[in-house]
Amino acid sequence: MTTADTPGHGPLSGVRVVELAGIGPGPFAAMLLADLGADVVRVDRPGGSSLAIDPDFDVTNRGKRSVVLDLKAPEGPARVLDLAARADVLIEGYRPGVAERLGVGPEACHARNARLVYGRMTGWGQDGPLAHRAGHDIAYIALTGTLGMIGAPDTPPPAPANLLGDYAGGSLYLVVGVLAALHHARATGSGQVVDAAIVDGTAHLSAMLHGMLAAGGWQDRRAANLLDGGCPYYGTYETADGRYMAVGALEPQFYDEFVDLLGLTGDLRAARKDWTRWGELREAVAARFKARTRDEWTARFEGSDACVAPVLSLREAPHHPHLAARGTFTDHGGITQPAPAPRFSATPTAVRGAPARPGADTGAVARDWDVPRLLDPARPTPETSLPDPH
Repeated sequence: MTTADTPGHGPLSGVRVVELAGIGPGPFAAMLLADLGADVVRVDRPGGSSLAIDPDFDVTNRGKRSVVLDLKAPEGPARVLDLAARADVLIEGYRPGVAERLGVGPEACHARNARLVYGRMTGWGQDGPLAHRAGHDIAYIALTGTLGMIGAPDTPPPAPANLLGDYAGGSLYLVVGVLAALHHARATGSGQVVDAAIVDGTAHLSAMLHGMLAAGGWQDRRAANLLDGGCPYYGTYETADGRYMAVGALEPQFYDEFVDLLGLTGDLRAARKDWTRWGELREAVAARFKARTRDEWTARFEGSDACVAPVLSLREAPHHPHLAARGTFTDHGGITQPAPAPRFSATPTAVRGAPARPGADTGAVARDWDVPRLLDPARPTPETSLPDPH
């Protein structure tokens, strides 16, 4: 593991982002922008969120700065518009219409800053029959067909944390959209609204599988396909000590090395192409893995191209030799956490600061962004304000 002590600038150095505080995919997207070097100012609400964790440990707020504004107070929306006038990007995760009712919707923001990229993060999207309904990650991915692909056929689909919907289908698509719109804004001078819906992003992630389904190469049921646990040489197996090994020996040369190192005997090698024997092959592979511990199997497959790896826990992962050598995880402020990704040759990134404490940066933001009304909420706001030409 590396220790984060030298702030990196990153490719987004100089980009200003306003994040209207929320939970889940919005904060993660803003964290990614901060990791890449953007100056992210999080507008926290008084009292925080009911699902928020201790601010000292909320890694999704690392590298950001925070001000506290009450958007329901008379002066609150005007202060957000002051920030938007000097920003490149604004991110919000309210239900459709809420930002407009609060006075900080796209129209109000673009009236102050025509080149602003206005990113909207929701589960259902800005329109459609469910747009105004409450929801969380698991409901969004359920409707896209992706949740229904996961798990054994005789058990309910497991909840894959909130990684597939919130972060993969939500945050990452919001960031891609924001960066594309930012490129357009800098080329044309015109901002726009980015509608990032978790249902859209998660469905998009399954593009390859829809192609395979149309071609007859994917069955629309669980654990019956090459990549969903149906294939005995692509899945996970329990070891003698109750831990697990992951196997991904898809190609013939990797499969041959896998069965050799596993110690399979007889004619089971030929079962690779014969799906009618997959059940027999799976039982044999499972029995072999149950004969040794996870660490013993890890040592057995070490240095091979059999595509086999131990299934590690969150606490174990940072200590794996490969991840430690790459600095995939880092220590900052006493918290072990994933290091910024991806990596850049000319504009390296690093964790630039501890999680922002609500309201701790009001003075610095007011000075750096030239928004003195953050310090004097009673001060009147002009009807128009030119964006800062940073």
